[in-house]
Amino acid sequence: MQIVLGAGGPVSNELTKELLKNGIAPMLVSRKPVTAFPTVEWKKADLKDLKETLAATKGATVIYMCAGLQYNKKIWSAEWPLIMDNLVAAAKETGARLIFFDNVYMYGHVKGPMTEETPYNPKSVKGEIRARIARKLLDESKSGNINGTIARAADFYGAESLNSFFDTMVLQKFSKKEKAMWMGNADTLHSLTYVPDAGKAMYLLGQQPSSGNQVWHVPTEKAMTGKDFIALAAKIFHTNPRYFEVRKLMLQAFGLMNPLVGETVELYYQYQFDYVFDSTKFENAFGVKPTAYETGISTLFENFWQRNGKNPV
Repeated sequence: MQIVLGAGGPVSNELTKELLKNGIAPMLVSRKPVTAFPTVEWKKADLKDLKETLAATKGATVIYMCAGLQYNKKIWSAEWPLIMDNLVAAAKETGARLIFFDNVYMYGHVKGPMTEETPYNPKSVKGEIRARIARKLLDESKSGNINGTIARAADFYGAESLNSFFDTMVLQKFSKKEKAMWMGNADTLHSLTYVPDAGKAMYLLGQQPSSGNQVWHVPTEKAMTGKDFIALAAKIFHTNPRYFEVRKLMLQAFGLMNPLVGETVELYYQYQFDYVFDSTKFENAFGVKPTAYETGISTLFENFWQRNGKNPV
């Protein structure tokens, strides 16, 4: 049995689509019911509770961990280590492969491309937490206690829920003919992972046992500057490439009124300097290429049209 933890989120939804497309009916696990897949079995569980985690993963052969937490460093500090302990316990109990969807916060500011071999050098509280739980999983894997895999992505775009900065601050703005906002310095390079590519990568890792006990960067197109992203999006959305940069002082000011915005300030370095994500290892091993930015943004343009019931041109 293949089990998706954190069902209902952007990556887990794309993973579920891939599983179903390939004839695999997964068990979906989350705290709230998942309505996007009415024919797929769903089970309620709180991953902070060991008994519920073990019950939800009983009989698993592959466990995909796609859950996220409220974007708050105090919550992350209290809950992520506990959840990872429970995930490791579930992998030991079931003997299932554990595939953990991760970000790049633990790398900190990297000069040059981020690869699977990039050392951990976190520059934020959230990065320190992600480094801690990643080491836990990999240490258990190296010791032979579990078969654990980490799948990492860059900042993503293309989520149906529009919960990435590029989706909300650029594409959604352009769909309304409004001025876009770019986080940080638009002259620096930035990588963006297309959410459907991340879901497909999780699926592929789950079907290939030899991919276990290591880190993989999911397929991600080559980095572009913020200005180039904005120009491409404006062309596709048939609008002017108007934008302004959201710099650190502005984030800090907004953060006084909006705690969620305030939580992003410690990660501002990602938008101040080049942020280049390399997925060559995955692309070569699986023979797949990331979706081109033009293709992904064009698909999102069509989605905005369908969602709004009118052509945004």
